[in-house]
Amino acid sequence: ISQTYIDLYEINPNPAYIDKTLYQMEFMFHKRPKENDLRWKPTNRNYLNAWSWADSLFMAPPAYAQMTKATGDPKYLDLMDMLWRETYNYLYDPEEDLFFRDDTFFEERTKNNKKNFWSRGNGWVVGGLVKVLEAMPKDDSRRAFYEGVLQKMSKSLIKLQSPEGYWYASLLDKDVVNVKETSGTAFFAYALAWGINNGLLDEEEFAPHVFRAWDLLVSSIETDGKLGYVQPVGVGADKVKREDTEPYGPGAFLLAGTEVYRLLKQ
Repeated sequence: ISQTYIDLYEINPNPAYIDKTLYQMEFMFHKRPKENDLRWKPTNRNYLNAWSWADSLFMAPPAYAQMTKATGDPKYLDLMDMLWRETYNYLYDPEEDLFFRDDTFFEERTKNNKKNFWSRGNGWVVGGLVKVLEAMPKDDSRRAFYEGVLQKMSKSLIKLQSPEGYWYASLLDKDVVNVKETSGTAFFAYALAWGINNGLLDEEEFAPHVFRAWDLLVSSIETDGKLGYVQPVGVGADKVKREDTEPYGPGAFLLAGTEVYRLLKQ
């Protein structure tokens, strides 16, 4: 929600669009614990204030990056960079170049003894990365880190795409939920296409994966316009049915569509 109002502020700089967001961000500067506790436990009073789960990297960081762009004050981007790297250092698995949803997944293994990486959780991460990079100045020395994470994750993701074009709800183990899932797939298509369009990913290598995903997504739209096979709200890979949909599914689909359109127009 904050991201949308910051977008509006950049079009029409009415302070009312961002005053409540600024208030919340100032809270992070003055009330945030000196050391973040990223443990995902209800007994940890900070676990919902810190960016302690993968989804949060779509929710908060883009807004902080956008706020610096909108106001010219670098402190918001500086705080974002510090907190993002803390979460990266905690949840990122350098062996698989993927993010655990939260620390309860560190030791969890599927029945096939695979690490359990949630598709949509990683979709939130790469989608948020795109939005951070869009807001970050081109000459910011920190861009290379975020571009590198997107490139590494993209390399990993294309190896995990199914022949049909979707990504399994548990990325490394299709047997956890062996049916297509469109929300994670849409976020991945969005990030991969954006990476190609912005010169970070090789078109010859990555475009076939984008188009295969896009065809799968289009085929998942019902005659009434509803996007199906969107895994319901959850905290990890779970069953999904044809009739399942949630607002974030079509939202990710529209983001993917904008970048696929740009890719086709090049």
